[in-house]
Amino acid sequence: MNVLLLGSGGREHALAMKIAQSPRLNSLFIAPGNSGTARHGQNVPLNILDFEEIEKFTVNNRIELIVAGPEEPLVKGIADFFAGKQPAVIGPSKKGAALEGSKDFAKNFMVKYNIPTARYKSFDHAQLSQGYDFLDSLAPPFVLKADGLAAGKGVIIVNELSEAKSALKEMLDGKFGAASQRVVIEEYLRGVEVSVFVLTDGKSYKILPEAKDYKRIGDGDSGLNTGGMGAVSPVPFVDEIFTAKVRDKIIEPTIKGLQAENIDYRGFIFFGLMNCAGEPYLIEYNVRMGDPETEVVMPRLDADILELFEGVAKGSLNGKQCGVSAKNAVTVVAVSGGYPENYMKGYEIKGIESVKNDIVFHAGAVEKNGKIFTAGGRVLTVTSLADNLSEAVESAYKSIQNIKFTDIYYRKDIGKDLLKETSVLK
Repeated sequence: MNVLLLGSGGREHALAMKIAQSPRLNSLFIAPGNSGTARHGQNVPLNILDFEEIEKFTVNNRIELIVAGPEEPLVKGIADFFAGKQPAVIGPSKKGAALEGSKDFAKNFMVKYNIPTARYKSFDHAQLSQGYDFLDSLAPPFVLKADGLAAGKGVIIVNELSEAKSALKEMLDGKFGAASQRVVIEEYLRGVEVSVFVLTDGKSYKILPEAKDYKRIGDGDSGLNTGGMGAVSPVPFVDEIFTAKVRDKIIEPTIKGLQAENIDYRGFIFFGLMNCAGEPYLIEYNVRMGDPETEVVMPRLDADILELFEGVAKGSLNGKQCGVSAKNAVTVVAVSGGYPENYMKGYEIKGIESVKNDIVFHAGAVEKNGKIFTAGGRVLTVTSLADNLSEAVESAYKSIQNIKFTDIYYRKDIGKDLLKETSVLK
């Protein structure tokens, strides 16, 4: 099978590694890819939002399957563009991708299909005063979300009512461009976050390894929000009882809701959940795998991923095998100093080859003349697999200390909260 994988981050490196392990693979192309994906296939300089350019490439290279890594091609309709044609696309239709592309659509969907979620209302610029009134009715902290895609930066959480009202006005005045022409205000849920992933053909589904990610830049979950500073899988409190609740209250109603809405959904669904005293509440949907969660999920996935993708494309996923390793996985993200605000690029990265027992996934990194250089905010992640969480944490940090580049920064506490608080989380 010839496969085209879209994207250039750590998620795509992890997917490329998993795809390359499949005996069904003939050729793997990654557009545009990075210095890590190039170790598993051929990087190609395609614009992942130019569907006609992608179509020409798929014809010339006999591509049978397109795997969409990031959300933007899906929200813009790549699955619809290729509907009824070759190759098959792993990812939902444009209507299905609205689960991530529109917070308002997603929240309405949750309420319609009785999926537990936070109380909310949506407002546009003409409804600013009503938005203020709704904020007055809530207890702090206050959660405001841009309705559309905002590159992971469209969520604001503040403790002061005056700050929340100022933030609402700034968002509706265009702080996030078209993404915040409409703003969702939510009740704040207290608990512990966890990400649950499924792969579905629209009828049946397979539950993949869950993960907990760490969004804040600083230790102890301090500082600015980022795209993700690390992840852990499995998550101690996700036992059989909690998983059954997630399946019955969130996953099943979602799949049935998609069917009821006649939405063609063939791909990943990312459920961003909050564990509130043992009860799962849905915070958000994503219509693709998370990053850096993919860097702990894929190493624990005990399956031929191309066989699963074939089942998704043909509607026969139910008959496919999908196992999960008992190993614990921890990934630590190394970023450029200054991220998530201003940072420099172009620094040489040294020491990757010295990591022997763990996996280095490249993200914002490029190769030039045989050397690897930084090319983004999140530069790489180091993933360790071990028999228990403590060993995985220790190994990941031992390995990442071997990697050097100017202004390298990473959190020092990934997974350590779970080591300390396992009894509390249960």
